[in-house]
Amino acid sequence: MTVDFPWQLDGRGRTAVTDQDDHIRDLIEQVLFTTPGERVMRPDFGSGLLAMVFEPGGPEAAAAAQYLVQSALERELADLIAVQAVEVEAIDAAIVVTVSYVVRRTQTQSVATFSAPGGAP
Repeated sequence: MTVDFPWQLDGRGRTAVTDQDDHIRDLIEQVLFTTPGERVMRPDFGSGLLAMVFEPGGPEAAAAAQYLVQSALERELADLIAVQAVEVEAIDAAIVVTVSYVVRRTQTQSVATFSAPGGAP
């Protein structure tokens, strides 16, 4: 068991924990929503996705966001997951990212969807 992200209390008032598969999803979320330069000892960590929210939309922006996300995930989490596909869409005021991946430890395939900011998938 590992500490859940974002940090929260469980029903007993203790630090919430999570299983390994949910922890990997949490790690993907951290990579997506951390801006490079935000972490002091890891200045290259993150994808830069949040900066894309303020860029003009269109197929070029979606392709650039897809490239940023996929390369960041492969750089940061290659030992834990194999990225199968990344899909980036602009829906209303939100960027919605869907990541298909295989957990290397168990060889199970998963799909996770994330939204930033403004709306839930």
